[in-house]
Amino acid sequence: MTTHDSTDYLDWNKATSAIFPNLKPTMKTISLRLPEPMLNRLKVLANERDVPYQSLLKMFLKERIDRELQ
Repeated sequence: MTTHDSTDYLDWNKATSAIFPNLKPTMKTISLRLPEPMLNRLKVLANERDVPYQSLLKMFLKERIDRELQ
């Protein structure tokens, strides 16, 4: 069995982080309990925007998280 050491080919001291902006993020399924009136209002808003209510909820969460992290 032959083994190879990458340092024979690469200088890891000159390595930089790579950014892959077009990769789809990993999705994690969660269970979330919402009051029924809140869910109904979310569905109305999503219907007005012609998007699925779960997508709208993710958009709302992202906007709020981004604002909190500023």
